[in-house]
Amino acid sequence: MRAETARRGVMLMTWVTLSLSAGIAAADGRTASGLDESVALEVAGRAALEDSPAAALVNESVALEVAGLIRAAADNAPVARIDNGLLRGEQEQGVSVYRGIPFAAPPVGDNRWRPPQPASAWQGVRDATRFGRDCMQKPLSSSASPGDERPDEDCLYLNVWQPDGAAPSPGGPPPDDNATGADAEGRPVVVWLYGGAYVNGGASSKAYDGESFARDGVIYVSFNYRLGRFGFFSHPALSDEDDDAPQGNYAVMDQIAALEWIRGNIDRFGGNPDDITLVGESAGGNSILNLMASPATEGLFQRAVVMSGGGRGLRAVRHDLHEDGPDNPSADTFGKRFADRYGIEGEDEQAREALRALPADAVTADLNMSMMYTPNRERDTYAGGPVRDGKLLLDETQNRFKQQQQRKIPLLIGSTSLDLGRADAASKTELFDTFGDNADRMRALYDPGGNANLKTLAKEIGRDRTMTEPARFIADEMQAAGQPVWRYRFSHVAAPKRSDWPGAPHATDIPYLFDRLEPAYGSGIDDSDRTTATAFHRYVVNFALTGDPNGEGLPQWPLHDSQQERILEFTQDDGPQVLRDPWWERLDMIEGRWMAAPDTERDDRT
Repeated sequence: MRAETARRGVMLMTWVTLSLSAGIAAADGRTASGLDESVALEVAGRAALEDSPAAALVNESVALEVAGLIRAAADNAPVARIDNGLLRGEQEQGVSVYRGIPFAAPPVGDNRWRPPQPASAWQGVRDATRFGRDCMQKPLSSSASPGDERPDEDCLYLNVWQPDGAAPSPGGPPPDDNATGADAEGRPVVVWLYGGAYVNGGASSKAYDGESFARDGVIYVSFNYRLGRFGFFSHPALSDEDDDAPQGNYAVMDQIAALEWIRGNIDRFGGNPDDITLVGESAGGNSILNLMASPATEGLFQRAVVMSGGGRGLRAVRHDLHEDGPDNPSADTFGKRFADRYGIEGEDEQAREALRALPADAVTADLNMSMMYTPNRERDTYAGGPVRDGKLLLDETQNRFKQQQQRKIPLLIGSTSLDLGRADAASKTELFDTFGDNADRMRALYDPGGNANLKTLAKEIGRDRTMTEPARFIADEMQAAGQPVWRYRFSHVAAPKRSDWPGAPHATDIPYLFDRLEPAYGSGIDDSDRTTATAFHRYVVNFALTGDPNGEGLPQWPLHDSQQERILEFTQDDGPQVLRDPWWERLDMIEGRWMAAPDTERDDRT
């Protein structure tokens, strides 16, 4: 056995040496050609010296690694070593991209409705050139929450865009002895959380391509998290399985698991695990607020950018995991209603097995964003998003911020000028009467000429209740906590849409964030669009790099001050402009309404 082991090791060493001498592997410290010299010699040497009874098995794994490295080197493909094994990515426009990296085991079978389990290691070099599947959902034809991969329950994958020159740390090739600054310490990392009302979305969307961030010197990571009933579900039969494990908020657990993976592995791509900026829009932005309010996220991120993420009742923690309240059913109750639909009775192991045996399509059913706005049987059997679970999410997010229990970190926050929201009323009188003694003043602020139609007014008031005022509320609380916070409003509309949109609808700022206008709006964009995209993207990159969005060539963005009410508005024609919020009095009235409203009025399921 020992002789055969040595023979195999010598063969591998010879193979690698010949390959290296042939010029296939030239050490540049980043691509596969650079990684081959250090990693291939390491594994071949390990094979040659291995002397244990398991040597043959070890050498099979080593041989697979070396073979994969040689193939990658021949294609000049980037390779990274993480805790689970080697990854082969691809080069795109000078950026190394790794897709479909498992950060947890597939949440299928017995892992359905369990906290994410560790991903298995693999032998050889894993291909990381394709996205993993988007999480199970009923897709929309709209691009509001796009995902380009076919949905599947096996979906816990992430993706990394690595800038040119980012030097990996000990898990990869030796760092450049001449590296300084960001390369010596590791590059800042931007982590994207997609939106989609917690029922749609996926990291595979072309809209979320991270090339622009990597181009500007930061590591970019996107990841999937479970959606709908896969992400938020409780039933007494599941509760008996493990009383100590978190329950119900499986999507939140996925998000935390992805951040833990990033903290443990991002240095292998040249990233700094202590310099993480979360960026999210809609449900992604709301997820960030929940993560900021959670006691389970200490040290996992250092900055945040929240785009149209609410901050009050929008998709915040609404229901308790097990306890029913007045007009507020528990997540267990929603779960039992869902089980009843399929004739699953009881709360024992048999019921648990029956729930986990349901086809994925049956768990999803017709649940998607289009079902979240009207009463229907899907809403009656779904808790609607994050719930109070007593471990990860302890209270309403707004209460955690009021109590100064949130993460104390720098924050950018804002919304769009025609953002989501609605207010239900049969007439304008009924709509304004909800503001009590302030009804006449609200009418003067929203409908000074008296000729606005009810639908428009309901959308505007709904927008301010759902997005605009909550963003200001979060900014106020972060300022009170002594943290730097900057507030914005995105009012710019792309040239091809100006005849259709009277303002910037929800999610239309995303192409500007990623500086990817043509894929979203076509060739009809103009210079004002390009100027706005350059500025918005640059502010966020500066924030990730330094903790301050300001930088050369950009208008100075002032810190939020609750007394001065200054915002940075991305205007239609004049680029980013600093001004006192023209809606400040409206928002004061909305804030008063929030203060007076009982909790049950906040459960709008939007």
